[in-house]
Amino acid sequence: MARKGMGGMPGGMDMNALLKQAQQMQTDMMQAQEALKDEEVEASAGGGMVKVTITGDLAIKDVVIDPDAVDPEDVDMLADMVQAAVNEAIRSAQELAASKMPDMPGMPGMGGPGLPGG
Repeated sequence: MARKGMGGMPGGMDMNALLKQAQQMQTDMMQAQEALKDEEVEASAGGGMVKVTITGDLAIKDVVIDPDAVDPEDVDMLADMVQAAVNEAIRSAQELAASKMPDMPGMPGMGGPGLPGG
C-alpha cells in the first residue's frame, strides 16, 4: 500500500504553501488590528447632547456631555443617552474594523462567504 508524504494532500494542495498563506493572513490581520488603534469614530445621542469617541479597537477615548443634559431630576435619561451613544460608537467601530480587515475565506464579516451553519 502506497503512503503519501506530508506534502501529499488531497487535490494536489501543498502543505507548505498552505502554511505560508495562513502565516501571511495572520500577519495581515495583526497589521489591520494595529492600524485600528489609530482610527476613531464618534457617535452621539440625545440630539448631540452626549458624544462618545471610540477607537477602532473599541477603546473609549472621549465622552462629552452637554451641560444642558444634566438634570438632577432625570439622571436616568442622561444614563440612557450615554448608553445609547456608547452602543452606537461600538457599532460604528465594529463596522470600521470589518471594512479594514483583510479578506479571509470562511470568516463571516471578514470578506469571506462564511462557514456553513454560521
